[in-house]
Amino acid sequence: MKKIYLISALTLALATMSLQAQQLPHFTQYMFNDYVLNPAIGGTHEYYQVKTNYRYQWFGIKDAPRTYMLSAYGPHKSMPMGYGGYIFSDVTGPIHRLGAYGSYAYNLRLTGDIRLSMGMFLGFYQYKIDVSSIKFGSNDNDQMDPVEINNGDKYNKLVPDATLGVYLYTSQYFAGISAHQLFGNKIEPVDSVNVDQTLQRLKRHYYIIGGYKYNINRDFDIEPSVLFKGTYGAPLQMDINAKVIWQKIVWAGLTFRTNDAIAVIAGYNYNDMINIGVSYDITISPIRKYAGGTFEVLIGIKFNKIKQGKSTRRLR
Repeated sequence: MKKIYLISALTLALATMSLQAQQLPHFTQYMFNDYVLNPAIGGTHEYYQVKTNYRYQWFGIKDAPRTYMLSAYGPHKSMPMGYGGYIFSDVTGPIHRLGAYGSYAYNLRLTGDIRLSMGMFLGFYQYKIDVSSIKFGSNDNDQMDPVEINNGDKYNKLVPDATLGVYLYTSQYFAGISAHQLFGNKIEPVDSVNVDQTLQRLKRHYYIIGGYKYNINRDFDIEPSVLFKGTYGAPLQMDINAKVIWQKIVWAGLTFRTNDAIAVIAGYNYNDMINIGVSYDITISPIRKYAGGTFEVLIGIKFNKIKQGKSTRRLR
C-alpha cells in the first residue's frame, strides 16, 4: 500500500513540474536577471554584476516550491567575450533540485550599434528525493509495508547539463533564444514500476525573449517585454510584461503569465549600483482554490565599468 502511495506522489510531483515547465527555475522578474535564461547575455555589459532571487510560491500550500538563485557575470576587459555562472536551489516537498553552471559568451558587432552574442552554459544538475520525509496514512498507528527508492530512503542523481543561446541587441531593443537541458539525462527516481518514462527525464526547454525600450521624455521610459517558454509535452507559456521607469531610479509594472498568474512588480535603483526588486503573483490558474499568491525578491549589485569602448546596453 505504501508503495502505491509513494509512486503516486512522485508521479504527481514529476508531472506537475512537467506540465508547468518547471524543471527549470522560474522567476517573475526574469527581465532583471535574464542572464540565467540565456548565457549569451553574459558578455553584453561593460561591468560585472551579481544578482540574487528568492521566490516563495503559492502561499498556503504545504511544501510549496521555494527557489533561490545567485548569478555573477561580466565581460573580458579588452576582448569581445564574457564569463559568469549561477547556482540555484529549488525545494518542493521531498524533492530538491540543485544546479551549478559556468558560462562563456562571444560578442560581435553586426552593423551600427546592432550586436550579436553567442553563449553556452556547462554544469551539473542534481536531483534528490528524501523519501523519509513523506508521510503516509492518516495516523501514526497505520501499518504499511516499507518501500525503497533505488538503494534506500534517499535518492540522489547527479548529471551533466548544458545550454546554448544567441542574443541580438541594441541600445533600444533585444531578442534572444536559448535551449536548456540539452543532454536530456534520465533522473529515474523509481525502479521497476510503471511510471511514464517521459516524467523521468530532463526535458529540453526553449526560451525566446524580446523587448523594446521607449523613451517617453527626460523622466520616463517604458519597456515592454515578452518571454515564451516551451517544452515537449507541456503547453506553451508566455509572460507579457510592461514596466515604467522614472529617471532610471524607480520602476513599476505588470506581468501576465498565461494560464498561471498576474503579477505586480516594483523596484528601486540606488546610485546606479544597487537594484532592489519585489513582485507579487496573483494566481489565476485552478490552483487558486487551494493556494494564495507568490512572493519574489531580487537584489542586484553592479560593479565599476571595466570594459573598454562604448556600451550599447543600459541598466535594466
